[in-house]
Amino acid sequence: MDDQSKRSGIFAGNDPFALAKDWLAEAEKTEVNDPNAIALSTVDEGGMPNVRMVLLKEIEDDAFVFYTNYDSAKGQEINSAGKAAFVMHWKSLRRQIRVRGLVTREDGLQADAYYSSRSLQSRLGAWASQQSRPLDSRASLMAEVAKVTATKGPNPKRPSFWGGYRIKPLEIEFWADGAFRLHDRFRWTRNDLMEDWAIVRLNP
Repeated sequence: MDDQSKRSGIFAGNDPFALAKDWLAEAEKTEVNDPNAIALSTVDEGGMPNVRMVLLKEIEDDAFVFYTNYDSAKGQEINSAGKAAFVMHWKSLRRQIRVRGLVTREDGLQADAYYSSRSLQSRLGAWASQQSRPLDSRASLMAEVAKVTATKGPNPKRPSFWGGYRIKPLEIEFWADGAFRLHDRFRWTRNDLMEDWAIVRLNP
């Protein structure tokens, strides 16, 4: 990185995950709603892209983790391709992070712990919703919630069809707004998860 960007502190350090954590922590102070929202992109078997908003739940030392229904459209597309991309954008900071990488499931103790931390209503909703599938009516959904509430009790276990995905990036780009649209862009890339990062500055 050049000296100007290092002095500014915006792109401090050479660890993209630490930088992502720092940017998210700043966004949590300024964004009104869901600073951890990401636009998650996947592709179906025909190569048609899909995108939707989900909540990023953890930035690990080498990965990004979110949770969903494995049988949903995004779950099926991730399971098929094994790859995904996302962008986090914060209007209040005028910054964004773009990520592309390989995806694996998180369906062990970590997923159990996160599921248990959710509100009871959210845990029951995960059981009741056949995510992305056709729904007759709102009433039929609420009837299923009532059925699950009666059968699963006050402490339902995590459904086998619901859990986490861990994105391990091959590419991460950090973007910060600049005057006269002369933005700052830095991209971390690697061809393999075991490789060191190559870092380049990009034209705005």
